[in-house]
Amino acid sequence: MICQTEEDVKRIVKEKNISFIQFWFTDVLGVLKSFAVTPSELEEGLSEGMGFDGSSIEGFARIQESDMIAKPDVTTFQLVPWRSGDRPVARMFCDVMNPDGTPYEGDPRYVLKRLLKKVAEKGYTFYVGPELEYFYFRNNCGTECLDTGGYFDSRPIDMGSDLRRETIFALQDMGIQVEYSHHEVAPSQHEIDLRYDEGLRMADKTMTYRLVVKEVARKNGFYATFMPKPIFGQNGSGMHVHQSLFKGERNAFYDPSDRYNLSDVAKHYIAGIMRHAPEITVVTNQWVNSYKRLVPGYEAPVYVAWARRNRSAMIRVPMYKPGKEAATRIEFRSPDPSCNPYLAFAVMLGAGLEGIENKYEMPDPIEEDIFEMNPAERKAHGITDLPGNLYAATLEAEKSSLVKKVLGEHVFNKFIENKKIEWDMYRTHVSAFELERYLAKL
Repeated sequence: MICQTEEDVKRIVKEKNISFIQFWFTDVLGVLKSFAVTPSELEEGLSEGMGFDGSSIEGFARIQESDMIAKPDVTTFQLVPWRSGDRPVARMFCDVMNPDGTPYEGDPRYVLKRLLKKVAEKGYTFYVGPELEYFYFRNNCGTECLDTGGYFDSRPIDMGSDLRRETIFALQDMGIQVEYSHHEVAPSQHEIDLRYDEGLRMADKTMTYRLVVKEVARKNGFYATFMPKPIFGQNGSGMHVHQSLFKGERNAFYDPSDRYNLSDVAKHYIAGIMRHAPEITVVTNQWVNSYKRLVPGYEAPVYVAWARRNRSAMIRVPMYKPGKEAATRIEFRSPDPSCNPYLAFAVMLGAGLEGIENKYEMPDPIEEDIFEMNPAERKAHGITDLPGNLYAATLEAEKSSLVKKVLGEHVFNKFIENKKIEWDMYRTHVSAFELERYLAKL
């Protein structure tokens, strides 16, 4: 369903007898927020936006300046598959505005749009293709798996294939193109890969994808989670982010004369992400639990390095296939699927642009298994570590001029403040592990 104008939206709402139109946006942490309007209020919502209380949204306004406007982006209009029938429901993503109609600087979607505008002024289009992993459990009260499958297992071991199939159909109904899906390494862990798209559209699609996965699971009596590390001793869920820059129809990352088929633009971009990776990690891995995944031994990259085929490196450059110049890209492997995609894509892009603008030099690739190296060997190769916990990552971001520039002062301050609060709650919490280990002996 393709809409380009307000008239397109109003026509479809009438033709399809739509009962409600949901207005979607996210808070600073990437939690989806929504409210619904009836068709009778749609015209006002399209032309002026709908007001709401921003002081009740995480990372938005203070109570004395709480009035906000949600202005829908008509190009994101789609029917919601789990609210079909005779009176279907539709949704549109919104830009959050100040009452005077100016963009609200606390809106994560605006953070990404602002940077994409800067990229466009340089002649580039930013393309992204994330791979989001997730788990199916019996319910949201525990981690009882639906199967004991592993990587690429099929039925009857893979008991989530029907859920994935239904999810893919729902995504396609919403105009989201899927490339493939499969069972992942851990029991009851799955992945559905979306075809790459322009950065803002892909951030919208990522938010939609997460909700569709959860709604299809719920409808079938199960629970889906994008929690990075829900099961001790098993692989966590990552979000490997494929990305590239195009100039018109030309892939700016491709150079046929280079031994890696990478242009100088691509090399500087990779170097930018590598140099600034510790600073942006709190945005791409934003929860206490994120750092239970970022440990050696479970395929999650914890070391700052790049490679062609080595999946222990933080950045991988998929091998070039003749005639596939447009597919030249990098794969950033440390982010996890619970992040705010608008902010995560923005800091990745911002770090890459910093490398391009300052002509950072890309180091040599590391094709050995970094997990097998000892500290002295890693040091000899110039390999550094990502932050080991949320507090360390927050401190790295707090002193980063790049992160502050990309996020803007408002989002930057609110995000850092939230992460400090989360860490303080975590470090003072007495866990079951501590009680079991210490109570009877100390």
